[in-house]
Amino acid sequence: MPARMGRGPQSGKGRMERIGALVIGAGPAGLMAAEALGAAGIPAVIAEAKPSPARKFLMAGKSGLNLTKAEPFDSFLSAYAEAAHRLRPMLAAFGPDDVCAWAEGLGQPVFTGSTGRVFPRAMKASPLLRAWLRRLDGYGATLRPGWRWTGWDGGAVRFDTPEGARAVRPGVTILALGGASWARLGSDGRWTGALSGAGVPLAPFAPANAGLAVEWSAPMARQFGQPVKGVALRAGDGPWHRGEFVISAKGLEGGGIYALSRPLREGAPLMADLLPDWPLDKVVARLARPRGKASLTNHLRKALGLDPARLALLMEFGRPLPEGADLAALVKALPIAHSGPRPLDEAISTAGGVRWDAVDAGLMLTARPGTFLAGEMLDWEAPTGGYLITACLATGRWAGQAAARRLQAA
Repeated sequence: MPARMGRGPQSGKGRMERIGALVIGAGPAGLMAAEALGAAGIPAVIAEAKPSPARKFLMAGKSGLNLTKAEPFDSFLSAYAEAAHRLRPMLAAFGPDDVCAWAEGLGQPVFTGSTGRVFPRAMKASPLLRAWLRRLDGYGATLRPGWRWTGWDGGAVRFDTPEGARAVRPGVTILALGGASWARLGSDGRWTGALSGAGVPLAPFAPANAGLAVEWSAPMARQFGQPVKGVALRAGDGPWHRGEFVISAKGLEGGGIYALSRPLREGAPLMADLLPDWPLDKVVARLARPRGKASLTNHLRKALGLDPARLALLMEFGRPLPEGADLAALVKALPIAHSGPRPLDEAISTAGGVRWDAVDAGLMLTARPGTFLAGEMLDWEAPTGGYLITACLATGRWAGQAAARRLQAA
């Protein structure tokens, strides 16, 4: 979609531009809201603070672009925890099957992996985004890059733009400005000041799908960048969870850690089972084998088959190592000391945002009639695995349709 600024009644000195539908934020939620408006015959003006649209979406596509998750609807919905009942109608209207059909309608066939995660066959976001922008262009949508929203002035919406301060007066507005992670890609949370100033209740932001900060000893530097496989993790008294992660200079990162972000963020201790497929008595028996002249490290490696990454974790968090059954118990439940989640801006997504009691059933702000919200601005969180993008698309579509109905009824 070309970045057209339009030649209509642009706002300038002494002039106020009037438009029908304004979408602020050109991520998945905002673009889907513009698509819903376009499908209703309403061309949207899309204001985007960055020079180009969907930067976080494109970044996600570098690892395959996990669009959604193929699983029974109730299981899918449960990933959203206490926000599930709020999101239910939106996800029922545009859920995993609909996301697949939508992508394929844009000429991007999808496939389902062994864990149920759904990806475009192209395994990247750029072809899908290009097709999506062409569709929006066909609906008459216009993109205004470099337009950063700065708040309201009565019924006018204010922006800082490459040409200076501008203001527009829309019939409806959809805010899709993201959460507060990955600020360099556009989700910087700066919108909270304008909304709180307008009396909109907010829940504090917190990192979700975030790595853990760990202060490593010097020998662990040899393991930086190494994946940890064949491990189960547990946060507090929760269930054991299988998932891979990576040892980094900053701590622990990856899907196995992200899945436990919420309880770990809330203070639950982290435990690792380094041999989840072995019962405790098998570990005890293997450790009881004669050690001979082998060092303890070599004995653990040979008797238990621990690779260097798992062995390093045992040494890092288990020393001084006990003996016998106590060592076996440690292998099966190793306490992982950490300093909590990595900073908010490093998180894949965020919890918190506009509280649900601030919007009506159509996602319109009760404090500002005619202004709708979509995506991560709302107070929900979900694990990685397709849940994040699906809910952004579903809420964007829902808000766009509600905004179209309001505009058509005016």
